[in-house]
Amino acid sequence: MTDDANKPTPQPFQTEVARLLHLMVHAVYTDKEIFLRELISNASDACDKLRYEAIANPDLIADASAGGEFAVTLHPDADGGWLEIIDNGIGMSSQEMAENLGTIARSGTKAFLDNLPEQPDGANLIGQFGVGFYSAFMVADHIEVISRKAGSDEVNVWISDGASGFTLATADEAEASRVPRGTIVRLKLKDDAKVFVEPDHIERVVRTYSDHILFPVMLAVGNEEPRQLNRASALWQRSKSEVSAEDYTEAYRTMTGLFDEPAVTVHYKAEGRQSYAVLLFVPEQPPFDLFDAERRGRIKLYVRRVYITDDAEMLPGYLRFVRGVVDSEDVPLNISREMLQNNPMVAQIRSALTKRMLGDFAKLAEKEPETYLKIWNAFGSVLKEGIYEDTARREELLKLARFQTTAGDEHRSLAEYVADLKENQTEIYYLAGQDLARLQASPQLESAKAKGIEVLLLTDPIDHYWTTLGLDFDGKPLKSLSQGDVDLSSVNPAENAENVEAEKSEGAKNEDDGTAAGDGFITMLKETLGEKVSDVRASKRLVDSAVCLVAPGMGPDLGLEKILSQRQQAIGLKPVLEVNTRHALVKAIAAEAAKSDAADFSDLAGLLLDQAFVLDGQTPEDPAAFATRMNKVMLQRLGG
Repeated sequence: MTDDANKPTPQPFQTEVARLLHLMVHAVYTDKEIFLRELISNASDACDKLRYEAIANPDLIADASAGGEFAVTLHPDADGGWLEIIDNGIGMSSQEMAENLGTIARSGTKAFLDNLPEQPDGANLIGQFGVGFYSAFMVADHIEVISRKAGSDEVNVWISDGASGFTLATADEAEASRVPRGTIVRLKLKDDAKVFVEPDHIERVVRTYSDHILFPVMLAVGNEEPRQLNRASALWQRSKSEVSAEDYTEAYRTMTGLFDEPAVTVHYKAEGRQSYAVLLFVPEQPPFDLFDAERRGRIKLYVRRVYITDDAEMLPGYLRFVRGVVDSEDVPLNISREMLQNNPMVAQIRSALTKRMLGDFAKLAEKEPETYLKIWNAFGSVLKEGIYEDTARREELLKLARFQTTAGDEHRSLAEYVADLKENQTEIYYLAGQDLARLQASPQLESAKAKGIEVLLLTDPIDHYWTTLGLDFDGKPLKSLSQGDVDLSSVNPAENAENVEAEKSEGAKNEDDGTAAGDGFITMLKETLGEKVSDVRASKRLVDSAVCLVAPGMGPDLGLEKILSQRQQAIGLKPVLEVNTRHALVKAIAAEAAKSDAADFSDLAGLLLDQAFVLDGQTPEDPAAFATRMNKVMLQRLGG
């Protein structure tokens, strides 16, 4: 490699390299592919540095033969097990190689910026020679760096195994001829890292981590013509006026792997305490992984056009359907994914992004309600998770929420609901269940429907959670029609003739003669049913139906109990049986109770409870007993 005059001299590292390397390789970086990102970033950084140096000294790049157009070239050697990362950037002198490569976490980029008389506008310098460079030891047990400083005739070679130190010497003629300008990083790959000489694997890694590096990343395999792997265009860094709708759609599909059109595009640059560019998309259709148990987001974090991770939780879990890119100018490039979770800069960006997304949704809901409703239909069930989780933004999310109600087919906001409250109505009524049709037919709605009171119909599983929080909107508490005692008598009846007539007809159907089953009958039912129910009481919410089930006033509603039961977390909630004491069937059973024996009354009471379970969309507790009781009553009716 070198003659005797230039025999390399071993030099110690300037820090406790062995300990720091072990920490960095095994703790800071958890994905081996990161090394290629780091080395490409360093190479791109070297090109960027020379580009700015050449502003003051054009002679550095005047000779096209001394490097050509800026590029980063990857040269795999499968036979020898080597991978080379080559750039034609600014290069390093012998002293710079000793300083930048001999000291872990020394930032060549920071030193360069500090020495600039005035930081040039747009100097997006992405590399930090130091910790990032040493990530290569995750995959290599031997590294050689050959470098020629731009404008210099001197070429030097740095060699290390990452253990005790390094050697630095003048390159021989053959090595020097390979570097007209810039740097070659040669990695002798470990046996378990030979995949990094495979062109297909290299291409995948480059497109994942370095697709938007400013300079072309070329792949040169053997004698084949080098080909460019990355697109070298950071769309998010461009002005909105320079980007067409077609550009956005192509970027959306490339970034997300989805094939629909973006329903909403958010593209802006933030400047101030922090600088970062944002390009976010809301899909038209729910992605297949929307309800993945991990609730992971899919926003890619870049630092100065270098991909860091898509696991930085740039938005809360209830906005996980948003896809895109955040590109920071301030977050340290060599920060690990683990450290990102608690990084204050990232936390500030997260907060600002969340505020921006919710603000944009609010504007869209006001200006383009039809477009917003499509988004709500696709992702409303996810956004409502935020009502449960995000106390700071709960009010904003309640304003964004849209609901199907008993008022018609149109989705309604809580503001619209409150604006149409009936006289003396002080609460927002809702009913939660499994599907809309079943809710619309629920006996628990009857009194509200008869009075023309609008009721929110909630069909998403998350509705059973956020409604337990005791929330209010505009000073009006939310009240469940399936839990606790409900008395709507103080709310004025509907003024339209249709509902007034409905009230009259319900009474006629139930043969209401002014009498009702008495308290003694309720007591008999409660004693007969025993521990099957937590209580039996006369209902104020029923009009047409004989019975219904509701939850006690405290604790979860029946729907949440069902969900918890499916997860084997049920608390053993016993329902309350409400009885319409003016219903013809109930009065008939009450009359029969006075002359029937205990066994017959037990069958009738059991059938009332079974009917309530069926109306609630559940199976009777004991289907076989239900069938036996039903057969017995039918035989008696038919004279069998």
